[in-house]
Amino acid sequence: MTDLGVAGDLVVGPTTGHEPDGAGPDHAARAARRSLVPETGAALARSPFRVDRDRIVASPFFARLAGVTQVVSPTGSGLLVHNRLTHSLQVAQVGRAIAERLTADATTAAVLDRLGGLDADVVEAAALAHDLGHPPFGHLGEQVLDRLGRDQLGLPDGFEGNAQSFRIVTTIDLHGPGGTGLDLTAAVRAAVLKYPWARRGHPDPHPSAAALPPRGGGPLPGAPDAGSAKFSAYSTELDDLRAGRGAFGAIGPWQQTVEAAVMDLADDIAYAIHDLEDFHRVGVLQQAGVAAELRGWQQAGSAVGGDRPGAALERLRRRLENKDGWAYDAEAFAAAVERVRTELADGLLASSFDGSMAAERAVAEFSARWTARLVGGVRVLTDPPVRSAHVALATEQWHEVAVLKFVHHRFVLQRADLASHQRGQATVLAGLVGALHDWLAEDDSETRKPPRLRDLVELARGEFAAFAPAADVERLARGRAVVDYVASLTDGQATALLDVLTGRSARLWTDAAVL
Repeated sequence: MTDLGVAGDLVVGPTTGHEPDGAGPDHAARAARRSLVPETGAALARSPFRVDRDRIVASPFFARLAGVTQVVSPTGSGLLVHNRLTHSLQVAQVGRAIAERLTADATTAAVLDRLGGLDADVVEAAALAHDLGHPPFGHLGEQVLDRLGRDQLGLPDGFEGNAQSFRIVTTIDLHGPGGTGLDLTAAVRAAVLKYPWARRGHPDPHPSAAALPPRGGGPLPGAPDAGSAKFSAYSTELDDLRAGRGAFGAIGPWQQTVEAAVMDLADDIAYAIHDLEDFHRVGVLQQAGVAAELRGWQQAGSAVGGDRPGAALERLRRRLENKDGWAYDAEAFAAAVERVRTELADGLLASSFDGSMAAERAVAEFSARWTARLVGGVRVLTDPPVRSAHVALATEQWHEVAVLKFVHHRFVLQRADLASHQRGQATVLAGLVGALHDWLAEDDSETRKPPRLRDLVELARGEFAAFAPAADVERLARGRAVVDYVASLTDGQATALLDVLTGRSARLWTDAAVL
């Protein structure tokens, strides 16, 4: 097994069995679009992948990300925090830097060509598109819509943000010349597929049944028969999944393309760093608690237990050791804890953020230093383990990202005040789904129902008619249309629309309009 890009850091463990076959990328297949509609002449770029990037940026689904939660809602909070739009821009920036770094080395670039190719424009386009399907209220909204979709609306696929992103660019958005979707190239469609399988059934064997599934491919927690926890295509978009990945013969059935792997890695890096910045700025991430947890583990190690400082970090260490033994290294984990304690707890967090130029400079320097370090730790694996990808972080940086994400999860996501806020958001989404679904079932005049909701029903009706039992088509179409409709709202639109549908709004005209 060959490891390129970072010397002296080899991975051991079960592998995919897919070494590069020696063939270069099929450029025509990578640039192929689903439609045969030629360019109109309005494109501003000659590269088909730059055209894809421009189509994504021009999409209203991209613009709406400015009003969608990253961790806390960007509307009405008065806080200057990342939203899904700024996050996507940062992922694109990091992804392009990784791609340019890897292709600058001739030896590495040759290996990447044999794996199907790596183009910085493809990575940038996929990064800009990867969160298009995120519903109102971020990951909380994703979980709620999935549960409602499966349990209340009877949709076997439920809801998944990655699959919704793929559905938008291939089916729902109308800003490409082909009639449906954005009519993106095969390479960009494949690069959006972070989890290149359906919830169940495709490919065969399906990752959810594997003793050691790929990351995200294991069963949904609490619903072992529901299929994979994460996936990137609904049953309605399986043909697009197959077509997009058809240009990548050197990639195993559960493996991301190289460009998808770079996008995924950039997403991890941006998430690990920039969310910590946000909560330092707003005073939520407190130095005392973070430092106590990290030092508690350093002092007691595996002996720490109960609720003592360091116990949660020890639980993380054990999960990494048990679940990701192919990458886990005890010394690297300890070194990562030390580095995060020194640079985050005893560095950035040692002084509270007061809005001064010095405080802003400290945040900027922390972000730049960590981004450069993590991007510098990227390497290429010709035959990666099943829970890795062809592009991965070196051992040191892999552990550092795990510890940084732990700090965010432990000291932000697990806060009781955030949990209470999210319960309210879950109530908003449940109310919207129920009200819209009931409205569709009523004998009301069709012209008085939201036009976009009616369009989505018609679209889904045609899709399900192609493969679902006739008796189920209408039920499935209404359920998918309601999910598509709610998922296309911003946080503010979701709240305002529920106020309208429940009579809580005294205004006839509100900001509840959708795309």
